[in-house]
Amino acid sequence: MSRHPEQEQAESSLIEHLIELRARLMRGLIGLCVVLVALLPFTQKIYSWLAQPLISQLPAGQSMIAMNPAGAFFAPLKLTFFLALFIAVPWLLYQAWAFVAPGLYAREKRLALPLLASAVALFYIGCAFAYFLVLPSVFHFLTTFKPDVIAITPDAGSYLDFVLVIFFAFGSSFELPVALVILVLLGWVTPQQLREGRGYAIVGIFVLAAVLTPPDVVSQLMLAVPMCLLYELGIVAARWLVPKGAAS
Repeated sequence: MSRHPEQEQAESSLIEHLIELRARLMRGLIGLCVVLVALLPFTQKIYSWLAQPLISQLPAGQSMIAMNPAGAFFAPLKLTFFLALFIAVPWLLYQAWAFVAPGLYAREKRLALPLLASAVALFYIGCAFAYFLVLPSVFHFLTTFKPDVIAITPDAGSYLDFVLVIFFAFGSSFELPVALVILVLLGWVTPQQLREGRGYAIVGIFVLAAVLTPPDVVSQLMLAVPMCLLYELGIVAARWLVPKGAAS
């Protein structure tokens, strides 16, 4: 039985899209591999750089340990992979954008590009905030108020997992303005409703900060306070991007 021309055209279009998707995925993976290979010679220096906020708070001459023989090898290697992924995010997002952009309207493209760029920049800012401000403060707090009979001998793998969670928590939380703008653009909320619900949002932010951060007051406050400011920034950005008629 012969197929209709419309069916053949739809199948051909689907195959073309699958081929394009495969090409974009391959380019993204190749770019990630290139960054990873370039970083591998610096694996030890990268881990030493990440460990600095904690090492600087330990007694002189004290360092980290590896609870298992392979830990000293796999922890720095794991960190190098995540750093390569972190650096390659713009390239990976560009490949995703190049795949979906042809199907978007002109207005959608004008809105999507600033939101995508803002999301990447805010994630990077959140991670930098965590490394340069949060981690030194948290480790100073933990090492200062611990009992003298307890010696801190951090495991390399456990430390890496702890820091990655902190980075992800702060990087993701700093996406709050972008999330609010998207909700307003979808018509789920209005800037006026965001302003009226500010009190509930602040309570939710402090609860979220308590869940995402370690059980210490310092890290919780250092996440909650910026998120409150970012909430206000999201309201301002939403009012600026959304048409006046829909912003009320």
